[in-house]
Amino acid sequence: MSAAEIPPGMTTETLAAISLRPRRPGDFDALAALWIESWTEAMPGLDFSARRDWLRAHLDVLEAGGGETLCACDRDGGLLGFVAVNPRTGYLDQIAVSVAAKGAGLAGLLLDAARRVACAPLRLDVNQDNPRALAFYRKEGFVTAEEGVNPMSGLKTFQLRAG
Repeated sequence: MSAAEIPPGMTTETLAAISLRPRRPGDFDALAALWIESWTEAMPGLDFSARRDWLRAHLDVLEAGGGETLCACDRDGGLLGFVAVNPRTGYLDQIAVSVAAKGAGLAGLLLDAARRVACAPLRLDVNQDNPRALAFYRKEGFVTAEEGVNPMSGLKTFQLRAG
């Protein structure tokens, strides 16, 4: 990766300390804790702890169907974030960054990893009342394709596609 490709907020030293790898069977507890922490910060009115079993089953089904969950780890192997994507369809299913790593450019690194493995342009669903995520995806060139409703929460969503 050249200096021009380094996500904003990251340095070459920070980037060198991060490794990306596929999710392993022993990763789920750390991954679920990070997912719950990240989503609870973004949407504090919802109980994401209650969705832990859903997340496990969801990722297992996604991966059994050819999806990939890529984990971003620090130098010591600690989980900093992850992205789950269906490479065949380009559907970005999940992206989560630990609260401590937010703002450092890790989401951009994970999004770039999803772009590299996807065989189709990325698309995703995002909650309409998640301004941080919306700003991030807009900055990354995503545009609104349609509106919808999340079947689990009942919250309004936008389906975004890579512009």
